[in-house]
Amino acid sequence: MKIPKSLLVDPEKNSVYGAFAVALSIWAFSYSVIFGQVLVLAYYAVWLPLILVDYRRFLRQLSSAWLPLLFAAYVCFSVFWSQAPGITARTAIQYLSHIACAYVAARTVSVRTLTLGALIGIFFVLLYSLKVGGYSEDVLDGTYNFVGAFASKNQIGFVGSLGIYFSVVFLAFLRRGRLSFILTVPVVLLSAYVLVVSHSATSMASIPAVLALIALLAMTKLLSRRYRRVIFLVGAGMIVVVAFVALNLGLMDFVLGLFGKDSTLTGRTYLWEQGWNAAQRSPILGVGYAAYWVQGFAEAERLWNEFYITTRTGFHFHNTYVEALVELGFTGAAMVSLIMLRTLYGHVSTVIFKAWQSESVILFGVMVLLLIRSFVEVEILNPYIMGSFLMYFSYFKLARLPVTRTRWSPAFEPADAARGEPAWPRHIVRPAAVDQS
Repeated sequence: MKIPKSLLVDPEKNSVYGAFAVALSIWAFSYSVIFGQVLVLAYYAVWLPLILVDYRRFLRQLSSAWLPLLFAAYVCFSVFWSQAPGITARTAIQYLSHIACAYVAARTVSVRTLTLGALIGIFFVLLYSLKVGGYSEDVLDGTYNFVGAFASKNQIGFVGSLGIYFSVVFLAFLRRGRLSFILTVPVVLLSAYVLVVSHSATSMASIPAVLALIALLAMTKLLSRRYRRVIFLVGAGMIVVVAFVALNLGLMDFVLGLFGKDSTLTGRTYLWEQGWNAAQRSPILGVGYAAYWVQGFAEAERLWNEFYITTRTGFHFHNTYVEALVELGFTGAAMVSLIMLRTLYGHVSTVIFKAWQSESVILFGVMVLLLIRSFVEVEILNPYIMGSFLMYFSYFKLARLPVTRTRWSPAFEPADAARGEPAWPRHIVRPAAVDQS
């Protein structure tokens, strides 16, 4: 039995396989720590073999992926100055292969298929967490929060916020028929419930802002390209002014108070200070990728003890850029910032300055969500994480590849029938006319 290649690698025909691959990937990102390496191998198995199916598809416009590839190479080369070279080498290879999987996904899966697969995967991930029913006490703020099968309320809160986001954009831009409403209602309800009981302030604060921004971008479809540019420039200026006023008039503390947080963000500002001090010891190159939070290292052990991390694993500086400064120096922090900004600008410029496309609106919303969370979480610097997969998927989607289709020519010459002559197939030579004179 031969399976047509288009059912695996053609974004217009592989919705079944693509949705399955995305759903399995989300399950692996969420629970590979619980179920072990078998989920990681399954994640590789649904993406990397597609390269062998149609390698030309992935070589086409490969130069457009130069920035993530350069960053991945830098991460791998950090093994030469790492203070824990063994850990750096292993984690860097994992991160490189993780980027490769996101590249394959972007070249073979449409945004609609990504959304469908994400909804399916998120539904089963949250359902399993509800079955586990785990709760955890936050010793810093004294709250008791639902974590499900995750190790942190922020992790399950992120999954819940993605469930709400993908449900809304699917109904707004991608639905086909009334059945879409029935299919997304369970995901929305489950995601909203998990978001509330997890008490993840970051997730609850970010998702309304992102949905409001998506609604504004959706309304720009009704405007001409010239008016879109004006509104974009005015809106960007207003955001800067409002942010400046909020920081200087104390409105930020008021907003944080609504979510039960103080100005220290539950000790995060102290962590950022410690990270900045650590970055000064090796400001250009850093201490090496994944080479700071290592058991036995004095600074890591001290911070684990201060923040009551008894497992001595799974901790970070709760800021993507501080984490990058410590591990990869200013060089690595600049690279990951450029990837983030390039992806953001690429998709919003498509909506504002070019032909309006719902796919770019959806991916821009994903990137805004990741940008907001990047200041208080670390979700794009690690392998087998949903945040990093979505960021690189969005980046690689910036390259608009030409659609190649087979052109079929008619089997018979139509002119023959018009002249009342017998129709001859094109591959058969017609007999020469016989001279009757």
